[in-house]
Amino acid sequence: MRNVFLTFVVACGLLDSQPPEPSSQVNGLTGTLIVTNKGPSTATIIDVETGRALATLPTGPGPHEVVLSRNGRIAVVTDYGGSPGNTLTVIDVPAKRVVRTIQLGQYTRPHGIVYLPGDSLVAVTSETTQNVVIVAVASGEIRKAISTRHAGSHMVAVTGDGRRAWTGDIGSNTVSELDLASGTWLRSIDVPAQPEAINVTSDGREVWAGSNQTGKVSVVDAASGSVTTAAEGVSWPYRVLFTPDLATVVLPDLRNHEVRFLERATRRELSRISLPGAGPQGVTMTPDGRYLLESLSTQARVVVIDMRTRTIAGYIPAGDTPDGVAYTTNVNR
Repeated sequence: MRNVFLTFVVACGLLDSQPPEPSSQVNGLTGTLIVTNKGPSTATIIDVETGRALATLPTGPGPHEVVLSRNGRIAVVTDYGGSPGNTLTVIDVPAKRVVRTIQLGQYTRPHGIVYLPGDSLVAVTSETTQNVVIVAVASGEIRKAISTRHAGSHMVAVTGDGRRAWTGDIGSNTVSELDLASGTWLRSIDVPAQPEAINVTSDGREVWAGSNQTGKVSVVDAASGSVTTAAEGVSWPYRVLFTPDLATVVLPDLRNHEVRFLERATRRELSRISLPGAGPQGVTMTPDGRYLLESLSTQARVVVIDMRTRTIAGYIPAGDTPDGVAYTTNVNR
């Protein structure tokens, strides 16, 4: 009976059969990866083709997230740790150097960060002050601060046109919608407890949020505000990522040490990849949607997943306790 059950599970695609662990990088995959390393407070610039670290640069204490401009030249890191923890580290990727540290003043515990269209501004959460701060990257000027009105605004997601932002408010069990153009709070919607991971489809219609306490991943219909469950049993849904065509949703589960793949339209689980003891955290994808790059916090490396087969294609060495990841097709040797 047990063998029949296992055959059924594999046939349904609910359990991936993994080939022997790849021992090198992925043939044909090039570009540059930027990874934050929380423990040593650094960011590593990596040549993806060879897996070679091109530079390891100092950041502020406890760097968590990193975003990259569309031209792949400027990376911005949120320095979440320290006391009070209120800086951003700006990196010139081709030059492989830190070009400035932006002081956020009263806006402490910066964490979630997104580049806005035009790549001159970033939207950054200030978790302790319940704000999303709009910052000019080149000058370090704070253009505006938008209150989320709710505690623990940790991550932020922005619509494709850059007009709306959504935050996951861990401390108040809500997601909040902000109008970035006018700098105003619009509404907050109750979701299952401790929403950390959050993303919004580029058209702004769906907001996906992962709740740490309940293990649920919820979908908010932006038009009606209704909340439905897309997945359950996700012990720590650390992040939510959409493929470029919005067909597939990627859910790294930090505590269960696995990555889930869902069909967005139907919410059907397509498959999972088990990463025993690896601690999957930050996640990004190549622009063509071919490869997923996922940091493994306990293994000091990044796993490369082939999205066509949803199997492991290779590994890239990173620094200690890697978290945030950003990728560009640019080769910066």
